[in-house]
Amino acid sequence: MRISVSSDMDEPVARSLLAELRGRGHEVLSHGALRPGDDAQWAACSEAAAREVAAGRSDQAVVCCWTGTGASIAANKVPGVRAALCTDAYTADGARRWNDANVLALSLRLTSEPLLKEILDAWFAAEASEDADDRENVAHVGRLELGR
Repeated sequence: MRISVSSDMDEPVARSLLAELRGRGHEVLSHGALRPGDDAQWAACSEAAAREVAAGRSDQAVVCCWTGTGASIAANKVPGVRAALCTDAYTADGARRWNDANVLALSLRLTSEPLLKEILDAWFAAEASEDADDRENVAHVGRLELGR
């Protein structure tokens, strides 16, 4: 799987994220502080990673900033992106399952290395629900993007 990753800071958890994704066999496209010469502002690098997903150049993205909030807000402004700020494995599972989230947002401050692995395990193990109500909710979000 090709995954875009952005971070506004070159922090240990961001470096662990890159190593963990590569170790799981994913191709990683880096943005922000993780890519020399790139714009490291949280809004800009989160947008860049999210646009890769929206354009189909990446299957998913992981966006990071100090709290994860700004990164998730910026990513969610890109049409077609459903970013979820996840601070635990249960939330990551639910975001993929019920919300068909395609972008994971993480807090650089709150995410330890063991927690990062748990979140990624849950994120990659879960698949989007085929339940009619869940699919309708995701479709409703898509209509909101179109102003309907």
